[in-house]
Amino acid sequence: MNQDSPPATAPWYRFSPQETLHQLQSRPDGLSPAEAAERLVQHGANSLPNKPRDPGWLRFARQFNDMLIYVLLVAAVLTALMGHWVDTLVILGVTVVNAAIGFLQENSAEKSLERIRGMLSNHAMVSRAGERCDIDAATLVPGDIVHLKPGDKIPADLRLLEVHDLKVEEAILTGESTVVDKRSAALPGEALIGDRLNLAYSGTTVSAGTACGVVIATGSATELGQINRMMGEVDAITTPLLRQIRQLGKVIFFLILAMMAGLFVYARLLHDIPLGELLLSLISLAVASVPEGLPAIISIILSLGVQRMARNHAIIRKLPTVETLGAMTIVCSDKTGTLTMNEMTVKAVILADGQYAVGGESYDPVGEIRADDGSMPDLTPGTPFQRFITAIHLCNDARLARGDDGRWCIVGAPTAGALQVLAAKAGLQFDDVRQLDKIPFDSAYKYQASHHMVDGEAMVLVTGAPDVIAALCQTEQGAAGPQPYRLDYWDTQITSHAENGLRMLAAAYKPLPADHGELTHDDLKDELVFLGVAGMMDPPRPEAIAAIRQCQAAGIRVKMITGDHQGTAMAIGAMLGIGDGHTAVTGTQLQRLSDEELVAVARDCDIFARTSPEHKLRLVRALQATGNVVGMTGDGVNDAPALKQADVGIAMGIKGTEVTKEAADMVLTDDNFDTIARAVQEGRRVYDNLKKTILFILPTNLGQGLLVLIALLAGATVPLTPLQILWMNMATSVTLSFGLAFEPAEPGLMQRQPRPASANILGTYGIWRIAFVGLMLAACGFVLESQLLARGHDSDFVRTMLLQTLVAGQWAYMFNCRLAERFSLTRAIWRNKGLWLVSGILLLLQLAIVYLPAMNEMFGTTPLPLTYWGISLAIAACLFVVVELEKWLVRKWTAHAGCKGRK
Repeated sequence: MNQDSPPATAPWYRFSPQETLHQLQSRPDGLSPAEAAERLVQHGANSLPNKPRDPGWLRFARQFNDMLIYVLLVAAVLTALMGHWVDTLVILGVTVVNAAIGFLQENSAEKSLERIRGMLSNHAMVSRAGERCDIDAATLVPGDIVHLKPGDKIPADLRLLEVHDLKVEEAILTGESTVVDKRSAALPGEALIGDRLNLAYSGTTVSAGTACGVVIATGSATELGQINRMMGEVDAITTPLLRQIRQLGKVIFFLILAMMAGLFVYARLLHDIPLGELLLSLISLAVASVPEGLPAIISIILSLGVQRMARNHAIIRKLPTVETLGAMTIVCSDKTGTLTMNEMTVKAVILADGQYAVGGESYDPVGEIRADDGSMPDLTPGTPFQRFITAIHLCNDARLARGDDGRWCIVGAPTAGALQVLAAKAGLQFDDVRQLDKIPFDSAYKYQASHHMVDGEAMVLVTGAPDVIAALCQTEQGAAGPQPYRLDYWDTQITSHAENGLRMLAAAYKPLPADHGELTHDDLKDELVFLGVAGMMDPPRPEAIAAIRQCQAAGIRVKMITGDHQGTAMAIGAMLGIGDGHTAVTGTQLQRLSDEELVAVARDCDIFARTSPEHKLRLVRALQATGNVVGMTGDGVNDAPALKQADVGIAMGIKGTEVTKEAADMVLTDDNFDTIARAVQEGRRVYDNLKKTILFILPTNLGQGLLVLIALLAGATVPLTPLQILWMNMATSVTLSFGLAFEPAEPGLMQRQPRPASANILGTYGIWRIAFVGLMLAACGFVLESQLLARGHDSDFVRTMLLQTLVAGQWAYMFNCRLAERFSLTRAIWRNKGLWLVSGILLLLQLAIVYLPAMNEMFGTTPLPLTYWGISLAIAACLFVVVELEKWLVRKWTAHAGCKGRK
């Protein structure tokens, strides 16, 4: 290497082709078979490591790892030892059903790693000892010379040595859909992954051209391998709801243990209750206190939310995600296709005689073209606008077409397609057009040219980069004809529009006889007439702008993380309402920050440009470090680690890779940011309904537990058997909870700030409500039991009546729970058909357990006269009125306390 060569530790893109071969101890004609075999032993196979997955039986067994399930399993064992086999089977049945639900819902993210492994190429064309041969890509080693052609999937990370118009699709790594023009020359300084034009990466695809390159990394050392490693290192995120439910389960578990131990000692010492009867009573207490239906109910409510979201283009892959959406405080979104249309659109035309604004969105050829003074362009032959439209329409390989679905689409490159849409909007017609010759576009000279006969006039039309076209021009097309080229005017206009995020493309022309012959580059030098410039962009989605405003009103901060350039990102961000339009942090700047410094930058900045997979992952972790619940959108493999790390990973369903979808928690079938805002609203509604459901279930368990507790303390017979308690918990609580699952969103839902992830799902008021209603249910049951026993009713009748009354009380309390703090009997009650459906189902179930002989035999119940149904409903109505009165008093007290606080 010469004196100016980069150090041996420098990135590969800084080395020249010769220096790269020297560093790798390779040659243009390739390694010998012996060298390749030796390096294969040294570096290992060109494949990604395969992490073993736990067997199905073990993953199913894990579903029983829950404190409350432990209580039920112990109860099942004790009832089996006592010979109560029906009780044992029912209790075991409940635990198995809960485990089966959890097992079926579990969606392991390990599948995403398998998808990444599937992206590797199977074969590679290499030079070995001067001979080309097709080998298994797994046997590639650093130093191998690989040959590429259109359609090839690149088998390893390569330093390109020779390039012939090579274009590579790198969207899976960079997130940007445009193809990348590659070259072989060394690159100075720091270059992010999207700017390393002399490198080609494993898993990306050759879209055009040919090349040869030397392998610089294989297997887990490739960029794809590093993404695979990052995904493997990401720990599973536990949602706020699951953390709280587990904490609640632990509290209930230890309370039950403490009560059972204390009551066992108390009952044996003071009342000398027989051991068998005492154990059965304690089992009743355990079964009464355990909300065994809660996991199933939560799963069902989340599933209903999933179905509603699916109808609104959001596919939820992991159930707890529904609830987590409601707690989300930050959404990190990709730009292209999510916040923007992913359809290049010309927004401005700059000519020598003025500027024109172009209306319309996407590829639909509808939109007005107007000058600054509001006038329409002059399409008379020979005018600047007419000549400009002629050039961009005819010197163009793309075409505008209508798809099978009726939507307009582009066949060809997006930039060229945007110019065809502009031409269609102008409505210019050509009666006689014939192409004589052309010079295709090439990144080496950045323009294309065509020789046309247009309505009897022969001319050369040229389109390309403004600086390149301007260098070929001495004149510009003015209203009166060609005039001297004004460098300052065009530089000012182009710079101004580029700063607003527009991509600029220029057009020029010159007369050329029809019999000129072959068109060459020399024909374009110094004689072209500069026609003008089109400024185009991938415009923001109109609905995304509204959705971002909605998210911001709901206290959710939106951040843009894109692989696009800084200027474009800032301009689009300003249009969307993200950031201040003047600040964006690039990947290069992020790379220089420590993890501690990154936390502050991630918190304060809203736009990040030219980012890599590692940058995205670090940003998500930095935001989570400050207590945020983070959502992350993405479509390429480069996004997969960040999606897996985020609390809510959101993949694009249309343009997203399978790897991204497997790693995500939610998939958008329309790739639209607006869908995220609607999903957040649904997540908040679901969380509200979950909270209402928990406040509905737990007082019932408390009331049942208190009845058993009072009986044990008094040395009396337990009022309900374990089987009757299980019936009430599963057949009624679960049934009635369905009604609350269908409750519509409360007013002002999206004007509330996100709830803190650490906030308790119950809160002080929730605990008070549970205690208040639980004590009322227990008191009603205790008084009713005493009255019935005093009148001489047998134990089966008393237990049946007590069961019926508690069920009726639960039914009435369900209506109380519709609105936690306001009067429940509003007009909206008729919109929730679920309330009335579950009421009908509950009535049928109660009729069955009270009047069917088989149910009487199994559950120890007996038929009730109609009068006693009226008594149970009257008690339930009193419970409803008392709870509504309590809600009214709490509202008054809260309002009074709030007024005093403001004073």
